[in-house]
Amino acid sequence: MIRKCDSDDFETIFEVINEAAQAYRGIIPEDRWKEPYMPREELSHEIEAGVEFHGYEEDGELVGVMGIQDVQDVTLIRHSYVRKAKQSKGIGGKLLSHLRTMTSRPILVGTWADATWAISFYEKHGFRLVTPEEKDRLLKKYWSIPERQIETSVVLAEK
Repeated sequence: MIRKCDSDDFETIFEVINEAAQAYRGIIPEDRWKEPYMPREELSHEIEAGVEFHGYEEDGELVGVMGIQDVQDVTLIRHSYVRKAKQSKGIGGKLLSHLRTMTSRPILVGTWADATWAISFYEKHGFRLVTPEEKDRLLKKYWSIPERQIETSVVLAEK
């Protein structure tokens, strides 16, 4: 079952994100890694900034989360994570399909350039990498991230 997450889900969202984000350890630049990967304060800030999380629930347990955020004239897919034991079972694809029905705006996704599995996931679901120049422009326009993260990220757009 996919459902909108609420404030009661905060700790579980925090756990899912930080468990699944371990895949980035040693992949993303060392200067961008922190422990936990997404501290509670950062998660709170993201929610306050308009990221609305939806979760995939299995046997009463939230096992995957994905955020959606309207920014100016686009919709961003944010913070897509599935518990390690539940990965590669279609949960991320179901969450993405669900969120795509929630907007008629163009959808953009940002991820780490070296997270090849994430890039492949979005490409498999109909997204394409934008050019490096377009990536820089989009990240500066629609995301609030440091310059170093812009340098080491990619953006995918719906085809």
